[in-house]
Amino acid sequence: MVARAMNAIGSLGMRKDHLERIAVAKKRVLFVCTCAQARSPTAEEMFSGATVEAKSAGTSTDSPNRVTTELINWAEIIFAMEEKHKQYLIEVDNSSLHKILVLDIPDIFGRNQPELRQLLLNKVQPYFEKFNIE
Repeated sequence: MVARAMNAIGSLGMRKDHLERIAVAKKRVLFVCTCAQARSPTAEEMFSGATVEAKSAGTSTDSPNRVTTELINWAEIIFAMEEKHKQYLIEVDNSSLHKILVLDIPDIFGRNQPELRQLLLNKVQPYFEKFNIE
């Protein structure tokens, strides 16, 4: 059925890549840590894919990609690495509480460190299963 709809719309002149994006709505997931240099960028890289559009941001003024109201509003699900990140997100936008999940991953890992990757997989995957995200 989706293929038939895509063919019909395609005959109207829309590009195939655009049609594929329309056909599969991605979940918008934001990962937040302190500096956005290790934990959240690792998670962004790991979980970005066909069904997930992931972004990462930090709470620190030194973060290259700092948390903003726009990012919070963009996200459907927000994974905070620690409770202090959740509190920061609520201070920025108190209406975001319902979509914040705390992973309890301490700031002791380097970017893409195998132990961090395994911990992220163990902590995030159950939520993806709960929300039917593949």
